[in-house]
Amino acid sequence: MSRMNILITGAGGFIGQALATALAAEGKATSLILTDVVEPAAPHSAQLTTRCVQGDLTSQKLCDSLLTRDLTHVFLLHGIMSGAAEANLELGIKVNMDATRTVLDTLRTVNPGVRVIFTSTTAVYGPPPSPGFSLTEANAPCPGSSYGAQKLISETLLNDYSRRGLLDGRIVRLPTVLVRPGKPTGAASSFASSIFREPLNGQKSTLPVCKDLSLWICSPRTIVKNLLHARDLPTKAYQGGSRVVNLPGVTVSIHEMLEALKAIGGQEAFDLVKEQRDAPTEKIVESWPAKYDTLKAKELGFTEDGTLEQTLKDYVEDYGTNKL
Repeated sequence: MSRMNILITGAGGFIGQALATALAAEGKATSLILTDVVEPAAPHSAQLTTRCVQGDLTSQKLCDSLLTRDLTHVFLLHGIMSGAAEANLELGIKVNMDATRTVLDTLRTVNPGVRVIFTSTTAVYGPPPSPGFSLTEANAPCPGSSYGAQKLISETLLNDYSRRGLLDGRIVRLPTVLVRPGKPTGAASSFASSIFREPLNGQKSTLPVCKDLSLWICSPRTIVKNLLHARDLPTKAYQGGSRVVNLPGVTVSIHEMLEALKAIGGQEAFDLVKEQRDAPTEKIVESWPAKYDTLKAKELGFTEDGTLEQTLKDYVEDYGTNKL
């Protein structure tokens, strides 16, 4: 493809900003549109033409202005995260379902066949059939949260539009992304970043779940690499089947995460994490399986993640701390 005109929704978020920065550094894109409910920041690039737009994607008028025939790739990253979607059902439906459908329906009309990369979540699964069970894309989803249900509905729609040739979808189910910089988010998994980010900056953090719980996690660097890989995969790679891929990650327990914090930040950082169980958060996190067989992702060439210790070192290198 000689030109790449790319749109990123939810571009003001952490992954959206990291992806925009990677696209600017890569040098393949001709133009880039970034949109979110708050106007996103543009990456530094003298070569890349970038337009930043504030707006609500449930607005047909906004979609008509953004979703034009010249787009070659659309990254759908917008969303209300798990904890917030559980607390406010109507808002979750509006953002995670209605806005996504508005975008997809506009694209299939204005720009049929355009490549759409949709970030879904492993929260589409409910609890595993048995402890330690490794899930694959062949296991039937049964969400244990409204967020997972809303993402699954959008997955199904994009899969069907791809089956019909209306769009060229790539659906990637993200592990919990660790470590996210900035402030805590509305995600139930937000604590997983907070128990590293805040202590490494000399601030207290709260652990709302049991230390025995495990999470399926992935580093930001690997997530961005895999989003770019999803963009570049030829359509024939999916062999006419489902466009869903569970992205690679690693399984870690909360106890292992705290030990990694101690190894990187010392006892002082470790002591800043205080246990304060929160039943609603724990219920959501407990419903997420922590082990996956990602053979499909590996066969398609997606990048595997490194160790938790390396992820923390990368975070410190990329974003720094006030303590190290």
